[in-house]
Amino acid sequence: MSDDDARPYSPVSELNLLRDFETSLEGQFFAPGFELFEFGDDLDWFCGDLPDAALDRLIPFAYATSSGSYYALWRCDDRADLATLPVIFFGDEGDLALEADGLRELFRLLAAEPEDPEDRADLAPAGEKYRAWLRENFGLTPLDTHTGTGSDSDSDSDSDEASNRAELTRQFACWIAEFASEELLDQVLGLLDLDREALGEGSEGRGLGAAS
Repeated sequence: MSDDDARPYSPVSELNLLRDFETSLEGQFFAPGFELFEFGDDLDWFCGDLPDAALDRLIPFAYATSSGSYYALWRCDDRADLATLPVIFFGDEGDLALEADGLRELFRLLAAEPEDPEDRADLAPAGEKYRAWLRENFGLTPLDTHTGTGSDSDSDSDSDEASNRAELTRQFACWIAEFASEELLDQVLGLLDLDREALGEGSEGRGLGAAS
């Protein structure tokens, strides 16, 4: 066995388990377009418009679509448990969104039935295995991709999760504002459906130009 084979895929146990499961499928896909790639790959949705100090806080780990969109962990702080970091979706057509508040929520979203009938048929065997894997390893059930809720959810917890996601999205925009040019910041705010008021006091004049 080579050193590469002996090394874990990542420092995140949840992703290592998923990698083992994905490998066991021998090339089958369990969710549309999803595929792990090298942990911490140097993909850059911002095309060089953010400094390395910012990009170092983003950890790409998987394709989200077959066309090149991807997921990245956002190191919003220095917590030890990387699995609880927010997951950001970077779209190949310019989309940007906070996808999940951590890997376990992302895993639940990936377990949802595909909307496209052809995808449902093609992915059914591996998808069933994945949902069984999710239950056995984490005791989790699929989330509805439209509502972000599961069959075991209640209205109070759903409201709390929505509020938490909205706050994480705002915090992500505030973080981008520390590094981005005014033009890039406006683009990001538009994609996240936020305005500058959401950033709070001190947002004006931020950006690379103001920071330098």
